[in-house]
Amino acid sequence: MEPERIFVEAIARQLRVSATYNKGRVVLAPHILYKRHDELYIDAMTIERDGAAPKEAKLGTFKVQGLGDLRLENYRFRPSAMFRASDLKYAGSTLLAVQ
Repeated sequence: MEPERIFVEAIARQLRVSATYNKGRVVLAPHILYKRHDELYIDAMTIERDGAAPKEAKLGTFKVQGLGDLRLENYRFRPSAMFRASDLKYAGSTLLAVQ
């Protein structure tokens, strides 16, 4: 499955995604898929990095092209209160966001 389709399904169904990123393994809760400079990006909460929970909860930005070995997980997530779909950085570029 293509990366864009994986993230569309993950966001629509609020499912976690596992991937390789910077030579490590991450589990993400993707909140929004958008375009910037004709490139796809997601903003997501990192659930795990190399098997451990992150030290602090934060919404990170990931270039879709930089994520490899994408897999939908059969685990749902709840959207974070930190996420604001109305943020100006997403204006006119959002493809899909959690509800």
